[in-house]
Amino acid sequence: MNVFRRSLKRNFIKSLLNNRNYSGSLYEPDYLEGMKSKIPLYDTLNIQLRGYDFPVLESYQKYLHNIIKNMDIEVEDAWACPAQDLQVSTYKPQSEIVNAQYKLQLFNRTIQITDLTTLQLPILFRVIEATLPVGVTMNVVNHEEFHEEERYVPDSELNKLKDELEQMGGPSKKK
Repeated sequence: MNVFRRSLKRNFIKSLLNNRNYSGSLYEPDYLEGMKSKIPLYDTLNIQLRGYDFPVLESYQKYLHNIIKNMDIEVEDAWACPAQDLQVSTYKPQSEIVNAQYKLQLFNRTIQITDLTTLQLPILFRVIEATLPVGVTMNVVNHEEFHEEERYVPDSELNKLKDELEQMGGPSKKK
């Protein structure tokens, strides 16, 4: 029985040192190589949706969010940016006289996705292209820091108080 255990132990050590199982690094376990995706992955992407009709845009964002989750793509975050107020004027032909003025609001929604494989991206684009409602535009960009900052509405009262504090000599130092 003792001989059997020694033989089993030697075979186990040989299998560990075998080139197929040994990563070559003393500090990295073998299973880390097996966890890497064999299909290339994209970095974090933002799908930006814009439209003038709020209910249509909101409904489409919910629909697209569900499709992405059903495709086993990880949705990191989803958010709404503040609406942009636009003033549009139309003129009478061949003149500078204003015919009509319109106030429009451009609404923005963003869906942030991660771990998207190169095989899933064309399928996702085709689904978005086929289901995009009239009046909604879509843009896909790599995630940058300014995308995170533009989603927040600046607090004018807080900014005014900070300016007043700076004019008074800045915050007091506690010792």
